[in-house]
Amino acid sequence: MLTGPGAPAQEEVLPHGSAPAPLAAAHFPDRLHEYVWRNWNAVEPSKLARIVGAAEKDINSLAQSMGLPPAGAIPPELRTRGYITLIRRNWHLLPYEQLLELLEMTPERLAFALREDDFLWVKLGRLKPKCEPLRYRPPDEAARRRAAEIRRVVRRDFGAEIRRPGEPRLAFVEKLSRPDSTPAARREPRRGPLRLVYSYLAVYGDPLSNPKLDPYPDGFLQRLSAVGVNGVWLHAVLRDLAPGGSDFPEFGVDSPRRLANLRALAQRAARHGVGVYLYLNEPRAMPESFFRTRPELAGVRQEQYRAMCTSQPAVRKWMADSLTHIFATVPELAGVYLITASENLTNCASLQGWKQCPRCSRRSDSEIIAEVVSSIEAGVHRGKPDADVIVSDWGWKGHGDARDIITRLPGAVWLMSVSEWSKLIRRGGVETRVGEYSISAVGPGPRATAHWETAARAGLRIAAEIQFNNTCEIASVPYLPVMDLVAEHVHNLAPFKLDGWLVGWTMGGHPSPNFDLARRLSQAPGASVEAVLDAVAHDRFGPAGAAHARKAWRLMSDGFRQYPFHVSVVYTSPVQMGPANPLYPAKTGYKATMWGIPYDDVNGWRGPYPPEVLAAQFEKMAAAWRTGIPELAAAVEKAPRTRREEVRADLRYARAAAIQFQSVANQTRFVLIRDALAAGELPLEQQQRLRAEARRLLESEIALARQLYTLTKEDSRIGFEPSCHYFYLPLDLVEKVVNCRWLLSRLAG
Repeated sequence: MLTGPGAPAQEEVLPHGSAPAPLAAAHFPDRLHEYVWRNWNAVEPSKLARIVGAAEKDINSLAQSMGLPPAGAIPPELRTRGYITLIRRNWHLLPYEQLLELLEMTPERLAFALREDDFLWVKLGRLKPKCEPLRYRPPDEAARRRAAEIRRVVRRDFGAEIRRPGEPRLAFVEKLSRPDSTPAARREPRRGPLRLVYSYLAVYGDPLSNPKLDPYPDGFLQRLSAVGVNGVWLHAVLRDLAPGGSDFPEFGVDSPRRLANLRALAQRAARHGVGVYLYLNEPRAMPESFFRTRPELAGVRQEQYRAMCTSQPAVRKWMADSLTHIFATVPELAGVYLITASENLTNCASLQGWKQCPRCSRRSDSEIIAEVVSSIEAGVHRGKPDADVIVSDWGWKGHGDARDIITRLPGAVWLMSVSEWSKLIRRGGVETRVGEYSISAVGPGPRATAHWETAARAGLRIAAEIQFNNTCEIASVPYLPVMDLVAEHVHNLAPFKLDGWLVGWTMGGHPSPNFDLARRLSQAPGASVEAVLDAVAHDRFGPAGAAHARKAWRLMSDGFRQYPFHVSVVYTSPVQMGPANPLYPAKTGYKATMWGIPYDDVNGWRGPYPPEVLAAQFEKMAAAWRTGIPELAAAVEKAPRTRREEVRADLRYARAAAIQFQSVANQTRFVLIRDALAAGELPLEQQQRLRAEARRLLESEIALARQLYTLTKEDSRIGFEPSCHYFYLPLDLVEKVVNCRWLLSRLAG
């Protein structure tokens, strides 16, 4: 049983939000069949049976009736490192009681995950569908008939491949944890700026509670160091790492064990030339019950939570004292990385609502945020005077001009800014500004440059938040072969003489050729960009494959510049899932969630782009990548045999990304056609034309799902992102084929 990591009291109530009726996948015979399919080879059949009151043979019979492969061994890591995968795929199927049984979690542990696992509750839409308890009943004749139809589709479209085992999910954890004995995996001494990244292997919420879930094993640290990474960050919740003293005696439960694990990690990382940084987003909001005996500390409200008001000295003192304790106990720590205005409610100004607080309303947001930073800086440096305190300007002033905050910061901190933020771009005739991490839009942008100049004048060190592997533009593959864009961005930043780079948020921490390219360019700022690109291609693909790789990188980089960038697109469109996102016969009424479940919400996906422009831009990208993929395939075939298996991954990720781009275009167009036909009053000829186009789109989705299924079975990294776990599993792509075949039969009818 997973235990609660020092979470606040939950009054035994998990969040429900508006609790609408759940969606049912109409291509399945019923909810029970859907439950078995969605959890097959992700949860043991015996557990599936126990949860719904069935015998194991009954569950196996349902699976067999739909053509699913025999039950295989379930990787135990799916429960410990992939629980968000299980939460998402059962969100519309099980009530909390049964979901807790499936996850083997206490209500407190699940409440902690929903609140603190990179705002998972937001990713799920801030609502829990009101699911009735699911109980086993023998299938009736109609259900048996529909299950047989599904079995025929599976056999026809997937044949023997459905029964062949693929790479187990999360198999990459063991692979990347093993020491690498190749010459390329040498330790890279720390040179040039700090290059800070998150672990591709980390469990986001409470990584220090269980040493078996080591976020940075030695083999992985070795691989990161070899491509130039010299700093790694780790999510931490302050109340779990240090005692709260007399003011907050409930804090710090099990903190000695967490700090011991942290110290062991920092010592190991140092042997690889890598410093460990704590990512802090503090002070975390607390439930209303926390303030019953301390109402004077309650700040602004968000749902059932209140901010710990930092205008109160007791809160600031607790933050500073906690960090002094942490850094005195773990002197090997390199520093902290702060975001003070994220999606989480922390200080009263973190979500721009400080005027609702009777104390903070008399102050400016600049004063409040600078005071939070000053308290943290004082605490850190009291524990370790030479530790780095890196503060991000993310969210300050609603992502606007925050120079008046910068001028208030203590001189011992670093100012970090997202490089490309506020850059003006024009895609598909639509003009907009970059408002999140982007590789397709090469920085720096005006916000970062203004902030760096202000910080430098104030004597602060400066750093950039910049992604080299992937971004929310598409994060379900580990890295993108868009080396020309990476090289251009590094080249553009050279004049700023940055002290550090955050080169990977949660989605960007896989060791990659992209990191290696950035390392080489940053260590030789006067070198020719073309010469460095040629050298990386030569070293990775050999003299025979280098020219093909360079052409592929150029074609795919140029294609990626067509990305219809906007926060709505990168967060809510189905680009992370591609053809794994199902299509619905009628409007669901659900809004796409932030990096969670896209549903069929085209208006939510598109941001400022008209739907047809959104589809056209994704189609342009897919077409450009399809021209680059044969060149990359040629480079792989000509690569030295010793590198061929490694570079095949580059090709798989390029193919997976192109498939997902095309699928976004298909899904957008299908929903538009579906809604136009449902509206009625169209001439018969136009209806026939739309139905023919819908059939073409469904056939395209079938082909894409079929291709991505094979790629996903070959490589357990496809579909994965560390803070979201698996966006999709291989059987989701089989389900998409079943889904589309069912929709085709309805169109034919």
